[in-house]
Amino acid sequence: MYDILRHSHSGLRWVVLALLVAAIFKNFLKWQSKAPFADGDRKLNLFAMTAAHIQLLLGIVLYFVSPKVQFSDVTMKDSMVRFFTVEHNLMMVIAIALITIGYSKSKKATDDVRKFKLAFIYFLIGLLLVLAGIPWPFRENLGGAWF
Repeated sequence: MYDILRHSHSGLRWVVLALLVAAIFKNFLKWQSKAPFADGDRKLNLFAMTAAHIQLLLGIVLYFVSPKVQFSDVTMKDSMVRFFTVEHNLMMVIAIALITIGYSKSKKATDDVRKFKLAFIYFLIGLLLVLAGIPWPFRENLGGAWF
């Protein structure tokens, strides 16, 4: 069960990253060109946010079953345990909250340029936090994998 969840969570990250990057580029280009906000723009932002929320749900389940999450006297002393118990989760929750806020503010904005600008800014900050919080394979002692 744990391995299925871990692989699902690890694989879905690529979907989330692709959708966020696509939404960020589209929002930036349309913001700069002052294009009208279309239903397709709203849907791309919605799909990016929804994928991030599904990823969050998988992550919450993993948090309670992962052997990498530990609450003991060594939690803050061991970099791998600290990362998975505290750092990864905190960064991802903040990132997904920012993505959600960006989607909501963009949806409520009345001016099309403002819609694109708000989505771009919040999604970009969220993406940066996501990238910082992923246990990439090149990060020592985290045991991350590409897939």
